[in-house]
Amino acid sequence: MGCSTIFLFFLLLSLAFPQQIFHPSHIFARGDMDLIQKTCKNTKYYDLCVSSLKSNATSSKADTKGLALIMIGIGIANATATSSYLSSQVPCSVNDTVLKKVLKECADKYSYAGDALQASVQDLAMESYDYAYMHIMAAADYPNGCHNAFRRYPAVAYPPEIVRREQGLKHICDVVLGIIDLLGW
Repeated sequence: MGCSTIFLFFLLLSLAFPQQIFHPSHIFARGDMDLIQKTCKNTKYYDLCVSSLKSNATSSKADTKGLALIMIGIGIANATATSSYLSSQVPCSVNDTVLKKVLKECADKYSYAGDALQASVQDLAMESYDYAYMHIMAAADYPNGCHNAFRRYPAVAYPPEIVRREQGLKHICDVVLGIIDLLGW
């Protein structure tokens, strides 16, 4: 087939099926968007859920368990990025041993959160939804350990950037818990 034949073929297809071929809503099939919206309505943070899932290309082909796995992946990325961020702040506080200690402890807590989220992926694969739920709850709780580390040292302020990251991970975990509730365990 020559180039002009291929062009003619696609032109005829677009004329015969204009809505199916090049329509902007074709990025997400209607049924897939309905599943995302239906799933997200069961979560505590609907907007976070929808925007996160819509931004992931694989969600358009995922079932409910797949949507949970996508959100877990987002949580793992959040926990890993936060742990890395906190670790990168440790050298900046060379002269402040208390702050250095607290930042190291926080970095570890977010690393543990990532590990717990990773464990939940394996739990979902084995359809052990109760264990997945437990690991997600643990991941959501690890940032509290960081917050508590700052509370032990009142002279060390809890940075707003860490507050934002803590809330982000907790919200992601809440979304995952809402999705797991739909899996019928």
